[in-house]
Amino acid sequence: MSIATLNPATGQLVRTFDELTDEQIDQKLELAARAFHEHRSGSLEQRARALVKAADLLDAERKQWARVMVEEMGKTFASALAELEKCSRTCRYYAEHAPRFLADEPLPKDDTECFIRYLPLGPVLAVMPWNFPFWQVFRFAAPALMAGNVGLLKHASNVPQCALAIEDIFRRAGFPDGVFQTLLIGSKKVGRVIADPRVAAVTLTGSAAAGAQVAAEAGAKLKKTVLELGGSDPFIVMPSADLEVATKVAVVARNINNGQSCIAAKRFIVHRDVYARFEATYVSAVEKLKVGDPMREDVDIGPLATEQGLSDVERQVRESVARGARLLTGGRRLEGPGFYYAPTVLAKVPPDAPAWREEVFGPVAVLVEAKDVDDAIRLANDCEYGLGTSVWTRDPDEQRRFIDGLEAGMTFVNAMVASDPRLPFGGVKHSGYGRELSWLGIREFVNAKTVSINRGHAWGTTISE
Repeated sequence: MSIATLNPATGQLVRTFDELTDEQIDQKLELAARAFHEHRSGSLEQRARALVKAADLLDAERKQWARVMVEEMGKTFASALAELEKCSRTCRYYAEHAPRFLADEPLPKDDTECFIRYLPLGPVLAVMPWNFPFWQVFRFAAPALMAGNVGLLKHASNVPQCALAIEDIFRRAGFPDGVFQTLLIGSKKVGRVIADPRVAAVTLTGSAAAGAQVAAEAGAKLKKTVLELGGSDPFIVMPSADLEVATKVAVVARNINNGQSCIAAKRFIVHRDVYARFEATYVSAVEKLKVGDPMREDVDIGPLATEQGLSDVERQVRESVARGARLLTGGRRLEGPGFYYAPTVLAKVPPDAPAWREEVFGPVAVLVEAKDVDDAIRLANDCEYGLGTSVWTRDPDEQRRFIDGLEAGMTFVNAMVASDPRLPFGGVKHSGYGRELSWLGIREFVNAKTVSINRGHAWGTTISE
């Protein structure tokens, strides 16, 4: 697999990189193992200072790194700046709150001092995707490094400049040498790194297929994994919703990051009483979106990140229409250089169509009618994924039924699904397991060690487990 920057706005090759040799991989793994022993012995205050410095660097250099993101994966410049701001905010969040999240947790036990102490595991391999090339990494790295772990980043092969930039930021922030390293390797070498005894755990954000493979390889070595996989998130609109607001948010929720987000709303399930109004307003708004050069301020949607991704979206739409879906707008590759696809809306999509069954990673919305709450829940759950759900209703009873009935890791009521360092992030079913962010995220890669100190007796308990 080539490791290269290919500008998706032009289709032109910008720069190539050499893949690490096996000897170079071993050198980096050995450095990570040594760095872990130094890093874990440092204080939380030292780690926090370095993490705040990383946030300062992100803020000061945001335009520079935003341009790199645009060049490598085609997101709009404005969205790249917003991504870097979120990375900075997350670094500051964990620098401030990690001491509380990792503090000893007392346990009740008569005549004995008992508590849980949270200790780091070691080097953690992070296999990350290209769609949010800074954010996906920082939401893992900020809590992992604050907990005393060290990071090994295997980034997507089409964003190598972003990967190297992140390593450089952590180094300049003051983390010890080797605490965060980028491994410029292809997917075929990931298994070798997972199997290495110096690697303690693995986290992956990517496809369900990639997650299953990594989980199997890590499981064979009894190593902890956290998986954040795909999503085909439902966006449910009921009659009591503020339809104007819901429709405006729906357009943003589907087309954010050029439609390439695991938590983008993809299936719009609308109550039949308001479906016609929603469809007309939604299609009209989509047709006003401007597609073009992602560096321009007036552009809403840039190119898809890769030619393969563009071909996948083309196939999914073409096959869905062939199976009976109604094309309301879009549905075509745009002429000219680059990997551009017209914002698309499909209606009456049959349940066996790719646009319903698969995750469509591009600006393609699927609209369906629901008869009532139960039907909306049934349609929403008729999917192998279970990442996020957005529900629009002002009825408290409907809100409760959706919260309890939807099979997903996250349900946002009268708001679009979004990641936030204060909120746990993750899914169920084929959307993965484990949680990132919040206090749950920082505790995913720690040893929750039970400590029991006998303060007054000659002998501890002799009762076996």
